[in-house]
Amino acid sequence: MNNYLWPAFNNRYHGYKPQILKQYMPTNKYIYSFTYDLTEGDLCKLESKYIFNEEEKDKLLLSTIKVEPSSSAFIKSRLDVMEASEDYAELIVKIKNENIHIEGFKVEYVVLHGDTTEYPVRLTKLKDIGFSIEGTPDYYKPTVTYGLCYLAGVWYFGILNKDEFDWLKHKEKPCSYSNSININIAKALINIAAERDKERTLLDACCGVGTIMLEACFAGVDIEGCDINAKICRHVRKNLAHFNYSAEVYNSDIKDISKNYDAAIIDLPYNHFSYAHDDSIAHIIESTAHISKRLVIVSIVDIEEQISHAGLTLLDSCSIKKSGKAKFTRKIWVCEKHV
Repeated sequence: MNNYLWPAFNNRYHGYKPQILKQYMPTNKYIYSFTYDLTEGDLCKLESKYIFNEEEKDKLLLSTIKVEPSSSAFIKSRLDVMEASEDYAELIVKIKNENIHIEGFKVEYVVLHGDTTEYPVRLTKLKDIGFSIEGTPDYYKPTVTYGLCYLAGVWYFGILNKDEFDWLKHKEKPCSYSNSININIAKALINIAAERDKERTLLDACCGVGTIMLEACFAGVDIEGCDINAKICRHVRKNLAHFNYSAEVYNSDIKDISKNYDAAIIDLPYNHFSYAHDDSIAHIIESTAHISKRLVIVSIVDIEEQISHAGLTLLDSCSIKKSGKAKFTRKIWVCEKHV
């Protein structure tokens, strides 16, 4: 891929200086498209910041960082760019020069923000690419899916990787509570806490029925759980076993946990199954801060005072509104110990 094309995009779309990007931009490129509703937009941006070191914009992001779409509830697809050109005819020549020979391929047009290409024109372009690849296509069970997209004056072609949403099976867990955080939030909390590092050890300090633990296990992240309620611990163990996941669950007060973790996630108690007042909130946060240097906390009340009192520095925060019968706002706080 020509290096001048990448700076051209960023100059138009992000305001970066092309002469600077041209000098340092590496060759591997990925285009991510995102999906989320209005209530989770800020959460997606916060998660994106800790996965890609920058926030998505208009539900898309160009990055040199490669992650699996299924690692996030918000990543719809990843295009692994093979060729790009401002001139569509030149792009077709480049694709032909790739000498792609494969049976059972498929080509899809990825509509990104700002692309006004009409549907009949998109179909014509897909045919152009199909005829540039040697092999018989398979539209139903493709061996590989290629993607074409148009963004800020540049045509991109590459391998398209889409989220297959296998993680949605977790909605069928045997035990659940109506006010538990949803899967989208759980996956985001894992990414914010781990920051792409699957070698990090995580603790779910108030694990409930294990919504967060299930997503960590699915992502291959090392996590353990803790809850003071014995019945809840039995439920999370049942949920983990249902999906053949293995993770330690401690029926314990957090202050009695002696292990240390790289990061901890705390979904503070707030419903009729378990209620927390100011003293217990402070206890949970301070006890967790003793065994983890990084905390990602979910609450429905302002906890800045407790965060500061625990010796933590607040790095980021965002709000998520819960729709439905029980309407309220959750806030996510990203904290670290004072250096």
